[in-house]
Order: sequence, then structure tokens, then C-alpha cells
Amino acid sequence: MKGLDFTAVDFETANGFRGSPCAIGMVRIRDGREVDTFYSTMRPPEGFDRFDPHNVAIHGITADQVAHAPRFGELFEAINAFIDGDVLVAHNAAFDIEVFESALEVSGLDSPGLSCLCSVRLSRANYQLPSHALPKAAAEAGYELTAHHYALEDARASAAVVCDIAERRAVGQTHRLFRDSGVQLRSMESWRAPRSRESRATRQVRTMAHLFDARVPAPEPRHMPDLMRWQDEGRNLPPSTLADPAHALFGAQLTFTGNLSIPRAEAKEIVARLGAGTSSRVTAGTSLLVVGDGFEPWELAAPDESFPLRSSKARDALRRQAEGQAIRVLCEEEFREALGDAWPIPGLAEGTGVVR
Repeated sequence: MKGLDFTAVDFETANGFRGSPCAIGMVRIRDGREVDTFYSTMRPPEGFDRFDPHNVAIHGITADQVAHAPRFGELFEAINAFIDGDVLVAHNAAFDIEVFESALEVSGLDSPGLSCLCSVRLSRANYQLPSHALPKAAAEAGYELTAHHYALEDARASAAVVCDIAERRAVGQTHRLFRDSGVQLRSMESWRAPRSRESRATRQVRTMAHLFDARVPAPEPRHMPDLMRWQDEGRNLPPSTLADPAHALFGAQLTFTGNLSIPRAEAKEIVARLGAGTSSRVTAGTSLLVVGDGFEPWELAAPDESFPLRSSKARDALRRQAEGQAIRVLCEEEFREALGDAWPIPGLAEGTGVVR
């Protein structure tokens, strides 16, 4: 397949923050064949290097195993030299490009600008499978993935998917293959550190950075946010009859959308103790919509350009608000202030408990 040139990449992370890489695997493809590989474990950037047991259970990499490995910032020059301007391919390109982005930001490094194509989207456009998870897509491509979550093998499996589809379609040019399948390039801009405006993933964790910092005492496992996965909606509990009627949230009706720094189920338990009700969708009774995913209040001025406000709940709330329903839209910081001392994570219980 002459012209099928790219570098497949896969990261493993230490915790729920994208900027905590602890392993990278890369496979260089030239004319549809593997010609070189790069693999290394690493310590995540300082301050974001706590190993969450949930992540360790997935990839098996522990803090002790990488204790003498270089940090991401020390390894990035070698990583970038291996990439050498290639277009990257990953099975979920958005994740891997955001790992690069956030890890560079919290390491205080310049960005060379990188571009990545998504093999899972290519799989969906070409394979008829009940699941396009990497082991299933790789099997369809004729590659048996026996070491899933070993970064080098995952990168090799992603490359196998691309090469197989290129052969089936008889398309030997990487960009054309993806373009013909309707898959767009995902790019990270270049910048000189410090970046003037950090990515949403990095902004989201700045206020809870101590949770990810291995230098401070570990929080209870239930307080470790799982920022990279779909939130468990949790139960909608009845408001406590023992709650203080003077609390700012007493009698409110809340709905949550996006990832917060605490599990959504825990947030619902807290507000129920304060006398507030919750719903899993926006209703005629909803008075507060709490928006996670690093949402900031200024984004209300341009909701069509805001990723967190694209959720169906946020769109419904803004529509109802425009029609006259009294719904406040709160970011996580405002929600924490409303909770006051009820905020469960030590060190972040700030604010007066009054919803401004």
C-alpha cells in the first residue's frame, strides 16, 4: 500500500486526568508496513502523578514501577523526534491528542502542533460490528490483540485496523483513506509555554489538582474523579426533612450534566441532605442546572461554541430559560460555593454557601 504512512499511538494514564500519561506506545507505518516502534513507561507530570487504583487495575502500571522512569516532560523530546512530523493515528484520537495537550500544558512545555486521525471512527465507517472497541476492530482486521492496555500492542492493533481497511478499499494514501470515510483530522495547535488559554481538560482539574498530586495525602478512593468516562447518573433521593430551610439550596430542584470533580451520585446525595430535589433530566420544576466538563459562566454568552452546553440537558435548560422558566446555570465553582461546608473534598470547601 504505497503512500500509507502514519504513526499509530496509544497512551495509558495514571488517573482520570488526561495529562497523567504513564506509558506510551508508537508504531511507525511506511507503505502499509511496520518499520519501527517506540515504547516507554514514564512518570506523569509532577503534581498530576497519583496512581488511581481504578487505572492501575486496567493497565497494571503502578507508581513503584515507574519511580525511576523519566517524567513526560523529560521524555517528550524523544517522543516528538520519533513522530518526526508524521500524522498520528489512535483508536479514539480525541483522547490521545488531549493527553498530549494536557501533559504539555501542565509540564510547561511548548507544543509543536500535532494531528491525529481516529481508527475507531474509520472502523465504524467500514466494518459492520456490534462493537468497535479495539479488540473487536482488531480481530476484524485479522489482528489478535492479546495484551490490551499494553500501549505498544494497542498502537499496533490500531495500525492493523487502518492497514486492513486501506487494503479492502484499495486506497493507499492515509489522508484520502480517512477523508473518503468521512473521518476528519483532529489537531492540536502549536504554542509557546505558558499557553495563554489552557485546554478544557486542564482547566477542569486546576481547582482540584491536590487530588492528583502524589506529594499530598491520598483522598478516599470515592473522591477520586473519573473524568474520562461517562458519569453514573445515580439515584434521585427525596429531600431530607431534617435540612435547614435557611440553606441556599433548600427547596431547589437540580439537574446535573457533564463531569464534576465528585461522582454525580455523590453530588445528588449531598444536595438531598440539604433539602434539595434532583432529576435525571431537565423538567418544568428544574431551578438549577449544574454544568461540569470545565464549564465557565462566560460561555453562556456563546452557547453554540461551548462544548459543555451542547449536551441535551443544557440545550433543553437554555430553551426553557428563553421561554421564561427560572433556571440558573451554575459552573462547578458556583456549585461548590453553594454547598459551602457540605463540599466533601478537603481543601476545596470554600465559599459562603450562597448562590449568587
